[in-house]
Amino acid sequence: MKQLDIGVVGAGPAGLAVALFLSRAGHRVEILERFDTPAPVGSGLLMQPTGLTVLAALGLFDTIQTLGNRIDRLHGADAVSGRTVLDVRYDAAPGGRYGLAVQRAALFNTLHDAAVADGITIRTGISLTSTVQHGERVVLKDQALRDGGDYDLVIDASGARSLLAAGSKSAPAIRDLTYGAFWATLDGTGAVYDRTALSQRYDKAKVMIGLLPAGRATVGDSDKVAFFWSLKIADVEAVKAAGLSRWKSVIRDYWPECQPFLDQIDDWDQLTLARYAHRTALPPYCGNVVFIGDSAHSTSPQLGQGANMALLDAAALSHALASSVDIPSALAAYARARRNHVRLFQLLSLAFTPFYQSDSAAIAWVRDRLVSTIAKVPPMPGLLAAIVAGTVIDPFRSAGLTEHDWLAQRYQADGALPELAAVRSRAQI
Repeated sequence: MKQLDIGVVGAGPAGLAVALFLSRAGHRVEILERFDTPAPVGSGLLMQPTGLTVLAALGLFDTIQTLGNRIDRLHGADAVSGRTVLDVRYDAAPGGRYGLAVQRAALFNTLHDAAVADGITIRTGISLTSTVQHGERVVLKDQALRDGGDYDLVIDASGARSLLAAGSKSAPAIRDLTYGAFWATLDGTGAVYDRTALSQRYDKAKVMIGLLPAGRATVGDSDKVAFFWSLKIADVEAVKAAGLSRWKSVIRDYWPECQPFLDQIDDWDQLTLARYAHRTALPPYCGNVVFIGDSAHSTSPQLGQGANMALLDAAALSHALASSVDIPSALAAYARARRNHVRLFQLLSLAFTPFYQSDSAAIAWVRDRLVSTIAKVPPMPGLLAAIVAGTVIDPFRSAGLTEHDWLAQRYQADGALPELAAVRSRAQI
């Protein structure tokens, strides 16, 4: 395909990643960001083998690996009885996969620094609300209908509440989800927690508390832990009105080991309220405007899968443009490449979310008594590991990717490369 003028709306992980891919492919790329200074939003997330493979393709794996914290399992227990109700281990599936917990700032800095190093133009303080197609070019408009630039292709990576996606013929109305969460990034010094796991405590499905050891924002920083508390958005003001001390005491009663983290919270402003929404753009493009990340598909953010899916979108779109003769065929190829993986993820999210965020005591009982038992019976451990990793169906080939070699990574670190072939062979048995 010829060299294109491309405008990328949004300087989050999706926008930065797709800009890197396409700039390196020889296209002229600008990023347009509504904030005066691009910055990450949120606390921590769990990078899965999917998103990590995309970062590896961009040459950023070693950087993010240095900043993140390796996660080998997901563990959840009933806060009242102590019974284990969730225990998913990455090594239940072959291949040596693992998760990497990172601060959102670490992921942002890694991608942003690479974009700056590559000389990609980032225009800030531009709030875009609509597009106008003029022939084969797209003009971006702000709220006052002033031009924000015109391009051969506009990539909307501005998130779940994208105004560009909301005005698209292919995007349905956004549906706000009942539950959200308070998040905070806190110091783990002196606290007792599992540094190799995402740990959670539940009271039925109405309460979910989590600790995610999230590594460092930059080299030289101290390790942090992402703390979160799930709650109904409608209950936020009532919780705040009851006071911070009351909120802390509720958490302490459920999980006393959280005390060192609670001691660091002196003001509600230290907590970020995350609100979640569901939307699916079908197809994920309209004219010469294409949607990636949460502007294309958003739902309950199971384990930070939104960021991992967004990175896959970026790789898939770049691959489609590189292997197509024109923009219309490239956008159709991108939609086909991501369709099955996105639909499966959204289906799984819709199916599993009520087990952890809902008012249903019956669903929680099923989770605690039946699901937790079935999850231990082969082949369920391996299947659950693949679901968490985002690899229950192959998302790589259609995005033009080869999955990162986790075994080589592990044994290179251990100085055991001569034995790698035998280890790989055993891993496939």
